[in-house]
Order: sequence, then structure tokens, then C-alpha cells
Amino acid sequence: MIPGELFVESGEIELNAGRPTVTLTVANTGDRPIQVGSHFHFFEVNKALSFDRDQARGMRLDIPAGTAVRFEPGDEKEVTLVALAGSREVYGFNALINGALDSKDTKSSEKSEKSEGKKKGDKKKKK
Repeated sequence: MIPGELFVESGEIELNAGRPTVTLTVANTGDRPIQVGSHFHFFEVNKALSFDRDQARGMRLDIPAGTAVRFEPGDEKEVTLVALAGSREVYGFNALINGALDSKDTKSSEKSEKSEGKKKGDKKKKK
């Protein structure tokens, strides 16, 4: 054996084999490019990306680790998402989940709807 030598089996490796997937059409409705990394919880991406967020809950992009997908302003792309594995707990990102994905206590849909209504620059009307 030579230090650093790799012993690689022949054939191809299938990423995320056997995991549930969903394909969504995603549009960038904003005025700036948006890049989403391979392991970002897609449900919580930038609000300027328009797609069926309920289908993206608990999913990430089905692309190799360390890569990303970029959405230019006005772009519309089909992306394939794959279910998150492991403990299926999500913390951080845009703080829409902060807990177990499969818990009925998580109020992610309510938080998502509220945050979508509050866009930067929106002002409350004075009575």
C-alpha cells in the first residue's frame, strides 16, 4: 500500500439511492441572483423564489455535496429535491422549523405565511 493510495471499486455511485424525491418548478421573482447550496433546507430558501413550499418541507436539492444551483432574476428552473435523512431535525436557516420535521408541534406553515407577507420595504398603513 502506498500512502494516499485509493482502492476504488468499478461502477458508478448513485447519490441518494432509495430516498423520496420531488421535482418542482422554481422561479426567481426577485431582482437579484439567488444561489442555494446542496444541503440547505429548500422549504426555507429566499422568499423571492416562488414554488410550492409545502412540497419542499424536509427536502434539499438532489445535487452532489458542496455544489449549488443559481437562479438569476426572472429564471424559472425545474429542480429535484430529496428528503433529508438522519434525525430529520432542522435548526437555523430562516428559523421556520427549528425542531423535528416530523413533529406536529412545528408551526412552520404559519411562520412561512407570515414571513412571506412581510417583505422588506412593506410599510404598515396608518389609520
